[in-house]
Amino acid sequence: MTRAEKTAVIDELAQRFTDSKYFYVTDCSELTVEKNNQLRRLCFEKEIELKVVKNTLIQKALEKAAKENSNQYEEVINTLKGFSALMFTETGNEPAKLIKKFREDKNEKPLLKAAFIDGDTFVGDEQVDTLAKLKSKNELIADVIALLESPMKNVLGALQSGGNTIGGILKALEEREG
Repeated sequence: MTRAEKTAVIDELAQRFTDSKYFYVTDCSELTVEKNNQLRRLCFEKEIELKVVKNTLIQKALEKAAKENSNQYEEVINTLKGFSALMFTETGNEPAKLIKKFREDKNEKPLLKAAFIDGDTFVGDEQVDTLAKLKSKNELIADVIALLESPMKNVLGALQSGGNTIGGILKALEEREG
């Protein structure tokens, strides 16, 4: 790889780190070609971009991104040893769920080295369960809507149980208070 190509990769990665609120650094070494293809297919289905890049290029890109947007990637940089693969996503918990699902088929890898989620860094493979349990923005919105719907459903149920008449409504409200 020429110096110009390396610079282009660093610039591209630095921009990706700056733009992305969620990324994971994983160890996918020792996977067979077949397992590696399965992992890539799963990533594609879940809209997770999987990139394999040299650690030195990742480190330089993280350092450049840190200068540009004042994020601290120190903990992530400290995990860059051995084989590293990057997972970029739009949903913070999706790569962790994918890693857990992939391991269900008796795979020991990928291992989580670090995850950067909305400015917070999670280091170590033991964080996979924690990250998988995080709720995405859409899941949180659905929970809030469900909480808001519940009282309305109770009122509507009470109104409908009385036969939709004023007397029935009053009777239903009287029974609730009584």
